[in-house]
Amino acid sequence: MDFGIIFANTGAYATPDGAVTMGQCAEQNGFESVWTVEHPAIPKGYRSEYPYSRDGRMPGDENAPVPDPLVWLTWVGAHTITLRLATGVMILPLRNPVVLAKECATLDMLTGGRFILGVGVGWLHEEFDAIGVGWDDRGAHTDDSIAALRALWTTEVSTHEGTHSSFTEIHSFPKPAGTTIPIVVGGHSRPAARRAGRLGDGFFPADPRTLTELLPVVREAAREAGRDPDDIEITTGGAPRVETIRMLADAGVTRFLVPPLAMDPTELPDAMARFADEVIAKV
Repeated sequence: MDFGIIFANTGAYATPDGAVTMGQCAEQNGFESVWTVEHPAIPKGYRSEYPYSRDGRMPGDENAPVPDPLVWLTWVGAHTITLRLATGVMILPLRNPVVLAKECATLDMLTGGRFILGVGVGWLHEEFDAIGVGWDDRGAHTDDSIAALRALWTTEVSTHEGTHSSFTEIHSFPKPAGTTIPIVVGGHSRPAARRAGRLGDGFFPADPRTLTELLPVVREAAREAGRDPDDIEITTGGAPRVETIRMLADAGVTRFLVPPLAMDPTELPDAMARFADEVIAKV
């Protein structure tokens, strides 16, 4: 089981020094990865319901800094050696895939192949309106962008004819450090699970309680697409109890994410060291 930090680019860790502390402490204490969240814009007084809290509101207030995930991860990557750098998740329909392919490949190349692109369809309707992107077809938009990204990363002269993005015989360099960049599909719905099975290298339902329902959906979708279900990594999070994590590992989970273990960066080294001793070493 690998361990990572979710919401890594929030709070005090949105700053230059905080970001370096987060990355270096994670790397030194056996964490495999850090995972960023993103919102290009948070409309004042939004009414959309955040799906991961009881009150339907995001943690923190609307003025809380949320650094661009790719820029933040590049900064952390420059101050670490082995730590994997992930978006958890990037709202894929809000990004132009041709521009995003270049940004992701550059980050991956500069950090020696450490980048993971976690993607989702988004939940904040008002954000889509502010950016001028269609809301109702964001699932199809996401599927199309995944195909466009893979074409740009894996072919020397790239062509893609899609529903939302089309290009013919274009060059996009640099390429990723490896053959491509892994794409992890986030979400807690059956459509997200099917997307992960058809198109993803991994699936990230943030709430482990959905796994019983959704893992069979992922596996069936993979088989229908002619893929090996065992090739799809499963990432989730939750209460960091050793017994719970062992049960999740037995169910097929390969990565477990926890939020920052201390809100104050000065307290993070001790908090991560304790977690390494009390949880990571025992799983």
